[in-house]
Amino acid sequence: MTRVAIYARFSTQMQRDSSIEDQVRLCHERAEREGWTVVERFADRAISGASMLRPGLQTLFDAAQDGKIDLILAEALDRLSRDQADIAAIYKRLSFAGVRIVTLAEGEIGELHVGLKGTMNQLFLKDLAAKTRRGLRGRVEAGRSGGGNSYGYDVIRRLGADGHPVTGERQINEREAEIIRRIFRDFAAGHSPKAIARQLNEDGIPGPRGKLWRDTAIRGHRSRGTGLLNNELYIGRRVWNRLRYVKDPQTGKRVSRLNDASEWIVTEVPELRIVGDDLWEAVKARQGEIDATPAVQGIKRSRFWEKRRKTHLLTGLAFCGTCGGPLASVGRDYLACLAARKLGTCSHRQSVRRSVLEEAVLDLLRTRLMRPEAVAAFVKSYSEAANAEAGEAVAARSRLQAERDTAARKLEGLYDAIAEGLRTPGLKAKLEELEGKIADLDAKLSEPAPSPVRLNPNLSELYRKKVSELAETLADPEIRTQALEIVRGLIERVSVRHDEEGVTVELEGALTAMIGLAQNEQNRPEAVCSMKVVAGAGFEPATFRL
Repeated sequence: MTRVAIYARFSTQMQRDSSIEDQVRLCHERAEREGWTVVERFADRAISGASMLRPGLQTLFDAAQDGKIDLILAEALDRLSRDQADIAAIYKRLSFAGVRIVTLAEGEIGELHVGLKGTMNQLFLKDLAAKTRRGLRGRVEAGRSGGGNSYGYDVIRRLGADGHPVTGERQINEREAEIIRRIFRDFAAGHSPKAIARQLNEDGIPGPRGKLWRDTAIRGHRSRGTGLLNNELYIGRRVWNRLRYVKDPQTGKRVSRLNDASEWIVTEVPELRIVGDDLWEAVKARQGEIDATPAVQGIKRSRFWEKRRKTHLLTGLAFCGTCGGPLASVGRDYLACLAARKLGTCSHRQSVRRSVLEEAVLDLLRTRLMRPEAVAAFVKSYSEAANAEAGEAVAARSRLQAERDTAARKLEGLYDAIAEGLRTPGLKAKLEELEGKIADLDAKLSEPAPSPVRLNPNLSELYRKKVSELAETLADPEIRTQALEIVRGLIERVSVRHDEEGVTVELEGALTAMIGLAQNEQNRPEAVCSMKVVAGAGFEPATFRL
């Protein structure tokens, strides 16, 4: 039996969600013709094929690595990826796992397809980008927007004389325009972007896209023309092609690069002016004064943006227990609520030393997150539930076998009747019906029977031992990176709250990762992938829950 996984994808929100179902249906029809058994379906909706960071594709890799599938079936090779290097990487990874790739358009994929189709798909992406830029440039030079919308403007939606929608037209939103002028006046008067954002939030004025105001949205980047204070559209000048975007091959994310000024397309749109020249120049003068200060010059000389930030144990995982917002670095060694420090929308202004918080989290991971009595109860209840579900599958399999035996006896009876000379008009149709039914039942019965779920009863001790070993390796620079990622994978979220009793930490652990660490990976339970366990503790001993 050939076990098949179907992969489908569409790339933008402009496409229909039913595109996935169309691709899957066509692949199912091909699998039925070939006599293959479809055991998995993976899909990515509205995600570009130029990136490997797709949840459906990554889950497909996991299934291939675990030996659950023999073949990947897709509509075309570009559904898996349009990037030449990514296509080669996907093919190499699946080939190593012993999994073949077959597409409806190209057939079975080999090295030749990878080379030729990968190149063609890459050229398609470049050609598409060039045509898109050409169309946008024409729109910009005609005085319309090249895409997106700035705060302070409304999109005009109307039909042209030809009956088609007219795109790229904008008009001033007077309410937002007055807020923009207020921001410019406050900055020119000496207020910082942080103070301006905080005051706007206190006054209940919604920011761009209805969110809270942040100082970065106001300050932006002068040379890149980002941020409200640097948007030349506010003085009636539209600048297009200031930036270009390239994909980081390591992360798959787009990174902006500043184009040479000779490549910028500048058009005058006086009807969209919001800020007068005097106010604009006053803001530019103050920005120049700030840039000339020794502190800013020292920061620029350090070129900190070229240095990759160190990943700490709790990077992106620590949150404020009061407002739920993220904790950010304050100085070198402390974390504090970002909303409290920058936006003024949270009362939790206290900071906590990073090393102390990390040690508290490691202690929770080691000693409290998987207590023996709680783990024993979990092992018992989970095993019972999982095996009960498996029992239902076994019963269903027994029913299929009984149905198959009944159909086989009827078929044998018809064969005997034919041997004795019986001939009727409907006999052939009945034979074909029973033979088809038996073939269908045989295909269902050929699927592997569910295996019983077994969790090690010493799960908590195995887990605690491995976490302790990982915690010790964090001090070893040779293997710190690998150990750090494993420990971070055990953590869903860390909440920190200050109250009258001191500092309270609540840790949410990823149960599947925790059990996977303690168990053999091949015996990891799949059904608990969305479950979490929670442990809370103060820096002083306090109650906790699991």
